[in-house]
Order: sequence, then structure tokens, then C-alpha cells
Amino acid sequence: MKKAVLTVMTILAIGLLSNNLFAQATTPKGDVLDTLSASPDYNVSAAMIRAAGLTVTVRGAGPYTIFAPSNTVFSNIPSAKLDGLMKDPANLATILKGHVVNGKYDKATLIKTLGSGTPTLTTIDGKILTLSVTDKHLTITDSQGNKAKVIAFDMLGSNGVAIGIDAVLVK
Repeated sequence: MKKAVLTVMTILAIGLLSNNLFAQATTPKGDVLDTLSASPDYNVSAAMIRAAGLTVTVRGAGPYTIFAPSNTVFSNIPSAKLDGLMKDPANLATILKGHVVNGKYDKATLIKTLGSGTPTLTTIDGKILTLSVTDKHLTITDSQGNKAKVIAFDMLGSNGVAIGIDAVLVK
């Protein structure tokens, strides 16, 4: 009973206490890749998707949710490692597929999923992402235990949504 009450309180805290700064919902002007490309905070994620050869995938009918690391995340990766990833599209694609989920998981849907009793999502390559709350932030954890906090919600595209995160999940 205590766990259920705590879960409900956590869901309410995320939903009610979230700063409107994090809700960037607007009318889409293109697909989810276009949305990332147009964002000054997430355009590196878009460039990585293109470099990995995933453009056709994420421009498909979808809907898709892309958990996109911010440009700040990429700026903190050593340049030699980043260059190595850009030169190895297959490895880069493996990493990025761990950030893409079939279905449109905007803020409201993520909160609903969190309270569902099975707060997991499946990536396009079949990996499991687990949703939880840490220090009043929605946290995404991959199957290897890598974690990322959600830092921006609802960057809408015509075929899905991008959710900003503060880390690369699959390493």
C-alpha cells in the first residue's frame, strides 16, 4: 500500500511540479528528425542519426520517440571517441537504436507508463528501457544500467516526439 501511495505521489510530483520550461510542445513543422535538426540544443543528435544511417528509419511513418542526448552531452565526450563513432556507422547505429522507441511517448504518456506497474519501453532493436523517478526527475535506465535524466519533454514531429536527456544511454 505504501509503495502504491509513493508511486502516485511521485507521478503527481512529476506532472504538477515540472517546470513549463521543459514542455516545448508546438505544432510540428516536419518529422521528428527535422525537429531535432532545428533545435540549437539537440541538432548534434540529429547529425549523429544521419551519420549512423538511421535517417530512413526515423523519417518513417512511426510514430517514434527519440530519447535525444543534448548537445552538451556530446560536447563532454572526448573528441577522439566521438570521431571514432562518426567513422563507425554500424557501432553508432547500435548505440542510437538504444535511444529510439516505437510509439509516441510524450510527457503525459511517459507519466502514465510510469504509473502502470510495468514502467518499461522497448527500443527499436528490442532492448528494454526502464522508467523511474530519481530526485523528482524522470530517469531512463537501459538494460546495462546506464541512466539518463529527462531534461526536456515534447519536442514534437509529425511522426513522433523527441525527449531530451542528459546522457548517452548505450555506451
